[in-house]
Amino acid sequence: MDDFLKGVEKRAFKMALFATSNTEEALDIVQDAMTRLVKKYADRNADEWGPLFHRILQSVIRDWYRKQKVRNRWQMFWSTDESLENPVDTATDTYTATPDQQLGNEYAIVEINQALSDLPLRQQQAFLLRTMEGLDTKSTANAMQCSQSSVKTHYSRALSTLRHKLETHYESH
Repeated sequence: MDDFLKGVEKRAFKMALFATSNTEEALDIVQDAMTRLVKKYADRNADEWGPLFHRILQSVIRDWYRKQKVRNRWQMFWSTDESLENPVDTATDTYTATPDQQLGNEYAIVEINQALSDLPLRQQQAFLLRTMEGLDTKSTANAMQCSQSSVKTHYSRALSTLRHKLETHYESH
């Protein structure tokens, strides 16, 4: 189980981070999903852990969205400060490149992350599960608790939106 969790933690964190845009919240979501997997499914076959974990992770992310929706309704009465720290702005690039390449890469990363963050949650989930995790349509549908046709629709719409948003950047490069 430890090896599985070590292997999935970084990708799960990125998925949660895209969904929340908050490092601490993303860490809490991943920790909660990992804890639930260990408590409920440690006795299951190792082949089952991946789909189970992603289903739990997506469930925890949806729960977070529901809580945020309620919390945001109440916050508007008490506070007008809605600034969120963007982890992309504080991330360091370890790739050695020329200044021009580095600037282009940083711009591209910001654009891609912003485009992913702007996707509706279900499209974001379908895209990340299919591309980052390499899950097939059936496993993605299981993780998202929806039909395979819904996964195909969400994934297709996400691809279309991302292509449209990012085409101007990549046409010029």
